[in-house]
Amino acid sequence: MSSVRSLPVGRGMLFIAVAATMWGTGGAVAALLYPSGLGALAVSFWRFLGGAAVLGLAWPLLRFPLLDRFRAGPVRMLAAGAGMAVYQTAYLAAIDVAGVAVATVVTLGSGPILVAAGARLWLGERLGGRGAVLVASALAGLTLLVTGGGTAAEVPVLGVGLALLSAVGYAGTILLGRSGEDSMAGTLVGFAAGALCLLPFAALSGLFPDGGVTVTVVGLLAYLGVFPSALAYGLFFAGLRVVPAATASVVALVEALVAAAVAVAFLGERLTVPAVAGGVLLLGAVVLIRGE
Repeated sequence: MSSVRSLPVGRGMLFIAVAATMWGTGGAVAALLYPSGLGALAVSFWRFLGGAAVLGLAWPLLRFPLLDRFRAGPVRMLAAGAGMAVYQTAYLAAIDVAGVAVATVVTLGSGPILVAAGARLWLGERLGGRGAVLVASALAGLTLLVTGGGTAAEVPVLGVGLALLSAVGYAGTILLGRSGEDSMAGTLVGFAAGALCLLPFAALSGLFPDGGVTVTVVGLLAYLGVFPSALAYGLFFAGLRVVPAATASVVALVEALVAAAVAVAFLGERLTVPAVAGGVLLLGAVVLIRGE
């Protein structure tokens, strides 16, 4: 991964889109684990531990300079791990408290705004007028896609707060990844740090399923550790090295499209006309922002 700086921008966007596609399957897999008695904290812990284990096994094969990169920026890498832990866990907790629609709209909707502001202040990246319009279009499409044009009768304050906390972790992870040097090393340290941060809280809530460990539970946790975690974040951080932060946050909204498609295909959910229109608007914004 040392040659990631020479990665074409278009390929970097593709990496981010593929990562977001894998993230879009993570919520459905996590939902399948909840009936076993595993909560959001436990699922996040095992996911992070699995991601760290997969990348740790790949270290001798890929030969990425883990120790050198960690010595060069230990605080940044550990902070990125904490940000990943906050983002994932607070998002799952927000879903549990406020539902998928509120959690997704608040987290993924406010994330690009926080990223754009942080990128301007911290990294000196300008979004531009056209980029701002595309970001606004993407957020409008996201809202229509997730809510279907409806309005919630009650929105729990705690759920919104957890979703905003998740958005802060999401934005921080993107900005730290954008300023990093090595995607695979940073991802491995991030997962290890995230697992350590989550361990005491997950232990208090219960680390193991109520009915004991089964092949199904192990398989689902293994999927979370390999695809939406180790592989997805490795691709995502590689793409971030060449793609502006605000642009990356919009491309990553593909996650919501995939999550909606998974819900329709496998969970029996239906999309309304406003939701379909929102998906088209969101996809169009993701495609057009490539020119920014």
